[in-house]
Amino acid sequence: MVVAELVCGGESAAVAVWCLVGKFFATRPVIAKALARWGHVLLPVVLIVIGLLIFIEGGAFGL
Repeated sequence: MVVAELVCGGESAAVAVWCLVGKFFATRPVIAKALARWGHVLLPVVLIVIGLLIFIEGGAFGL
């Protein structure tokens, strides 16, 4: 991780940390069961919300 941080800055290290955190939570039995059942609904909702936040924060709607 230190090499990635020196070569690419802190961004790649932050992505690696998010991936490890995601793997940790996704491998917990209770969370894995919930993701297996609701993941097909949850993922589009999360992506739409992120997209709307990007539009709003970027001033795309003039708000």
